[in-house]
Amino acid sequence: MAEQRTGTQNGVQFFTVDEDQGGQRIDNFLRTALKGAPKSLIYRLLRKGEIRVNKKRTKPDYKLNGGDVIRVAPLRLPEKGDRPVVGQQLLEHLEQAILYEDDKLLIINKPSGLAVHGGSGVSLGLIEAARKLRPDARFLELVHRLDRDTSGCILLAKKRSMLRYLHEILRERRVQKIYHALVQGRWQAKDKRVDAPLKRFELKSGERMVRVAEDGKASQTDFRVLRRFGSSATLVEARPRTGRTHQIRVHTQFTGHPIIGDPKYGSDEVNSGFRELGFRRLMLHAAALEFDLPDGSPLRVEAPMEPEIERALNTLSSTTGVKQDQDAECE
Repeated sequence: MAEQRTGTQNGVQFFTVDEDQGGQRIDNFLRTALKGAPKSLIYRLLRKGEIRVNKKRTKPDYKLNGGDVIRVAPLRLPEKGDRPVVGQQLLEHLEQAILYEDDKLLIINKPSGLAVHGGSGVSLGLIEAARKLRPDARFLELVHRLDRDTSGCILLAKKRSMLRYLHEILRERRVQKIYHALVQGRWQAKDKRVDAPLKRFELKSGERMVRVAEDGKASQTDFRVLRRFGSSATLVEARPRTGRTHQIRVHTQFTGHPIIGDPKYGSDEVNSGFRELGFRRLMLHAAALEFDLPDGSPLRVEAPMEPEIERALNTLSSTTGVKQDQDAECE
């Protein structure tokens, strides 16, 4: 049963949470319920107390229970006619980027530069395009998120039961996420675990950042060298053991090897030099996912990098004089 709703779009709205919808975080619930509402707007309303659960203030990570009543103060959302047009070229690209699909699950190799959802100044995201790609899907929701400039594997649920299942195994760390990152400099150790707590903060400009801090949240990432490109760069595999914002990006920076193309945590000078070699994006890629389906059968999906990035890696290899069959050798 869909959530009960009263009021008009420009007035106060009430949502009654069904038992079937319990267990979701309220911010995730509202991104679905308030179609077109930017994530930043939802968080702002929660901070100001203009979104309440059972007449009480709440935080974005509150887990909803069946029967909860959510009150949303008046807000202006885009009308149906305001919805962005999804281009045919993007639809064709996403069709080719499907890594796995059944009646309950869709896994796509998201391109770099495409946000996972519209809002915060972004008119179109992956979820809007996916709904256009699969117009007959009565239910289609993001299971997790990737930064706009990160490419690779992303999960979309086609059934609410699958969404609940995937949220559960994500919470229990039963989904293995495997990333590839091209980082600055020569990463020495073949295998390395970075154990450094992370804390979010905000610059005077309003930009949100993350840094290593003793009073931050526990954060661990396992790294393994895949290829070395002389002393200029290293391709590493990253397996996050926790799921903090910008975790891999900050942990690589913390080790002295920021990800190439990272405008937040990298070096503008270094990034400029690598752009000339063809690396014109954040070089972080969600390369694979491993988990068990609800029936217990194991699933592994792998997402290839774009052909232009593979060409750029070959160019980098030739400019550094490193033979490809020796790139993975470790000292």
